Amino acid sequence: MIQRTINATFAVYRREMLILRRRFKRQILGQAVTPLLYLVTFGYAMGGELRFDNISYLQFLLPGLVAMSSMTQAFAISTDINVARFYWHIFDEFQVAPISNGAYVAGEVLAGMTRALMSIMIILLLGLSFGVRLHCGLLFWLPIFMNSFLFASLAVALAMLVKSHADQSLLTSFVITPMAFLGGTFFPLDRLPHWVQSILHFLPLTHASTAIRSAALGRNINFSSLILLFVLGALLFWTSLHCVNKARD
Repeated sequence: MIQRTINATFAVYRREMLILRRRFKRQILGQAVTPLLYLVTFGYAMGGELRFDNISYLQFLLPGLVAMSSMTQAFAISTDINVARFYWHIFDEFQVAPISNGAYVAGEVLAGMTRALMSIMIILLLGLSFGVRLHCGLLFWLPIFMNSFLFASLAVALAMLVKSHADQSLLTSFVITPMAFLGGTFFPLDRLPHWVQSILHFLPLTHASTAIRSAALGRNINFSSLILLFVLGALLFWTSLHCVNKARD
């Protein structure tokens, strides 16, 4: 039973990787353009003058871009699921295949995490070209994996709930995009009013960016942020299982 689930998970994951391989060059270029623009416009232009906590703005910005990319690229798997579901009707084939809900969700989540990790490697390489070196130990990668897992799980759940591809675009615009700019990616949250900080601390990206930045700069991590990311990720994975089950009914 376990071996069958592993094989089914790998089958779903392999399908996504074959698609990714066919458009690998476009994917790499697409993942490189946005962080490069941020580094040039926000980081390079202001990096020598603007400082936060005795570090340059480039050093502050790069971990934020890592956190943001781990969210956006992991969540982007929802677009592929939507296209496969509404246009290619691949989900209908999964319904009749001997693939459990858990295997399907795990395969798609792993695919989303893979895309996120690819984008993060690109950002780190770009950072090196700008002279920014980060501490990339275990505590740096742990919140990245948790954040990628969380948003990939969210992507699967929402992809099963939406009724059209256009609905998915609206969710990205109203959920992911605001979080990308308000989750401590581009500026310290302590510069905002206290009531705004209280609201933003409910965002998972806030905790991910804080933990990633602390680890990247060699500072102590608030482990409550890691616990929160783990719990939310587990809940969203369970939710995605439930949503896939309802979509199959």
